[in-house]
Amino acid sequence: MRNAEPDSEPRMARKRGGGSRHVLDALRDEILELKLAPGTALDETALAARFGMSRSPIREALIRLSAVGLVQMLPNRSTIVAPLDIATLPRFVEAVDYLQRATARLAARHRTEADIAAMSRAAHDYDALCPTGQALALSEANKVFHMSIANAGGNRYLAQSYERMLDEGRRILHFHFAHVRKSGSEFPLSPEHHLMVSAIAAQDEAEADRLAHNHTRVFEDRIADFMKVTYLEQPGLGEDGA
Repeated sequence: MRNAEPDSEPRMARKRGGGSRHVLDALRDEILELKLAPGTALDETALAARFGMSRSPIREALIRLSAVGLVQMLPNRSTIVAPLDIATLPRFVEAVDYLQRATARLAARHRTEADIAAMSRAAHDYDALCPTGQALALSEANKVFHMSIANAGGNRYLAQSYERMLDEGRRILHFHFAHVRKSGSEFPLSPEHHLMVSAIAAQDEAEADRLAHNHTRVFEDRIADFMKVTYLEQPGLGEDGA
């Protein structure tokens, strides 16, 4: 694990029970931005020293990160950042595609005017962040948009599964963001978001399905572009972290 700046937040300033939340938020962001690379060991004693607290809230935070698939707790009681197996990426994209299409169809069937307003707001929030280059905020805004669709569908089982896939996808998306940063380009806007909102507002299930599928293809193409540059032109994935 990389050396990190000491936690500057005074211990007494944290509310009771807020320690694990503080650790959870910090580690989640570092994992999503690939500052903690896949496979990195997460030592509870070292983390307790870093955050200036006992091991109990550290352990609680790691358990919660494990529940969303961002860390892996091994049988020998050690914990690592969950690996990202590039070989399984096609299966990941396949799963995202099915969930994305299903949630879009359900949203078109069940959406309310309040749901449409939330989707539209989330789509505009995403676009507003693109020129800022704030990758972590951008991936969170992307998740918020897609969850606004999933929640409009009214099926919490699908929504929960989709949310977990989106969290894992945020790490993969940051590989693309790293490539965009290095190229000096701005993060691209997502007109697909607005088209999906329009189809859902019109309760056109078939069009919502088609657009959701196309949106998955955009994600897949961006990751393929990153991997082409990384493996064919710039060997040594992850040398600079994110």
